[in-house]
Amino acid sequence: MPYPLQRVIPLNINEESEDDLVVNEPRLWTGKGWTARVIKNEDDEGWAVAMIKDGESEPALVGPWTMGRNKKDPKPLDAAAFNTLVKTASEVLRRHEQQLHAQYHKRVSVNTPDGRIEVTLDIVPDEYDPHAILAASDAAGDEIARVRVAPNFKLNLASASAWIDDEFRKPG
Repeated sequence: MPYPLQRVIPLNINEESEDDLVVNEPRLWTGKGWTARVIKNEDDEGWAVAMIKDGESEPALVGPWTMGRNKKDPKPLDAAAFNTLVKTASEVLRRHEQQLHAQYHKRVSVNTPDGRIEVTLDIVPDEYDPHAILAASDAAGDEIARVRVAPNFKLNLASASAWIDDEFRKPG
C-alpha cells in the first residue's frame, strides 16, 4: 500500500526569538544577534565582509571575502560561512573585553611579615567622575582597606608596598 503524500513543513532551526528577523541573502545574513554584510572593499578590487553585533553601529570585525567563480562578484554567504563569522566576531569581542578588563583591573601581591596581601586597583572610567578604588585583602580574602584614588594611579609592587607601609592611608 503506497504512503499518502505528506506535506513537509520546514522547521526553524535558528535559535532566534520570533521578534528577530532572520535574513539569508547572498550578501546579507542576520541571526544569532549578528549581521554579516558583504561589501565592496574600498582598498582594492575585492570584497570584504563586515560583522555587526545587534544594537551596535560599528562592525566588530571586517575581513576579506572570497570572490565568486566569475572573479568579479563575491561568493554568496551561506550557513557555514555565517556560523564561522559569528564565532570569529564573538571571539574578537571577547578578547577586546578581556583587554579592557586587564586595563581597568590590576592586581599585585605583596609579601609582608604578617602574610601575603593582595592589592587591587579598579579604575572607573566615568565620563564625569573618573576615579579608581585601591583595595587590600589578606590571604583569606578579607578586605583590609579601601580608598578612592585618581584614575591614573600607577599600581606596581613599589606603590603597593608603600601604601601598606603607610598603614593604608590615601596616597598623595
